[in-house]
Amino acid sequence: MTDASRVVLGLGGCVDYELKLTAEVLEQLVTEYGVTAAELSSPATVTSERDLVVSILSYVARGGGGEHYVASAASCETFANRYPHRATLGGTSVRAGILMSKLGVPSTLHLVSVNDTIRRLLPAGTEWINSGTADTTYPHLIVQYDRDLRIRAGDIDVTAPFPNRLIYVNDPANSAMLLTGELGDRLARAGVFLISGFNAMRDQRELDTRMAELRDHMRRLPPGAVTYFEDAAYHVPAFSQRVRHALLDSIDVYGLNEDEMQDYLGRTIDLLSPVEIAGALTELATLIPAPTLVLHTKYWALAYGDHAATWANALDSGTVMAAVRYRHGDDFTDDDVVELRRRARRPESVVFARDLENLVGNRVHCAPAFALDVPNPTTVGLGDTFVGGFLTALARSSEDTL
Repeated sequence: MTDASRVVLGLGGCVDYELKLTAEVLEQLVTEYGVTAAELSSPATVTSERDLVVSILSYVARGGGGEHYVASAASCETFANRYPHRATLGGTSVRAGILMSKLGVPSTLHLVSVNDTIRRLLPAGTEWINSGTADTTYPHLIVQYDRDLRIRAGDIDVTAPFPNRLIYVNDPANSAMLLTGELGDRLARAGVFLISGFNAMRDQRELDTRMAELRDHMRRLPPGAVTYFEDAAYHVPAFSQRVRHALLDSIDVYGLNEDEMQDYLGRTIDLLSPVEIAGALTELATLIPAPTLVLHTKYWALAYGDHAATWANALDSGTVMAAVRYRHGDDFTDDDVVELRRRARRPESVVFARDLENLVGNRVHCAPAFALDVPNPTTVGLGDTFVGGFLTALARSSEDTL
């Protein structure tokens, strides 16, 4: 088993309030607030529950996913209390760590906030360090919706073409993203380091300070350690470029999903068109010149770079674990993983992967997604679970070499 000190996952975590949208509640809110079809574009800021309803409906209409800062924390609490919901642990690093623990790969988490819910829900034996000085709780609202969810009220009539999830956040601890002085000592023994969470920051001076502090800590990473950066929707979009500029020369693998890719490129991409994806990868590599780009979508996951095939096992592991979560949520078993691996891959994804590799050559390696028909899928945490599966493969392969 890998020593927990060999895998460091950061840099923030949180408590999530997870809920599943239903038409009845949304239709009631559309009527109460007088929301019209002409308003269905995502508000720049969410300052009220009404803004929250407009934002959610705009995503449901196109089957999209996203993350947003919410100026009014009370609006998230009010909305959550309209639905049955459960408290879980969130943040890419925390969800990845929980999965890795279940797969027998322990890790050390860097947290910015700890409370009794976090202590209760973290797997037994999980190691963590915390930059916070007192217990704090700033729940994130996580909204899931199923494909074919239909909302009809007033002049609104929208049907979700895909299942997806939305994240709404007002979290001072993750906005500050303080780093504990222990981080460098932990990184000195690490073989795998995950960076995520800076998307929640909102102050440029604080962001630049954290980048400088993180670079100082990262200088203690051993030679051969793999640093994986997972992208996210930035609450202040301009900060994405500042983070890349500060860290790209220290990142081995840069991961992102289809929503983030399309936001960067400023257009919708046909995810099953090898020609369009090949062009998108060329553009992304110019924008994000990391040694390896990892792009994970609902149809496939790929690595793009000089040594793309190096990541084949990690891509497959991430794809398998995301599919298991999609089918079974948190309560999967080893038998579920074995059964999933026996399932067929999506035929259109298999064709896409073959054609993309033929078109681009050995700079790309693509793992097709599985053919799954799930009436009530889990859409929360799929990207985080992909990252956890990917890093599990890296940790296991590096036990004797890092």
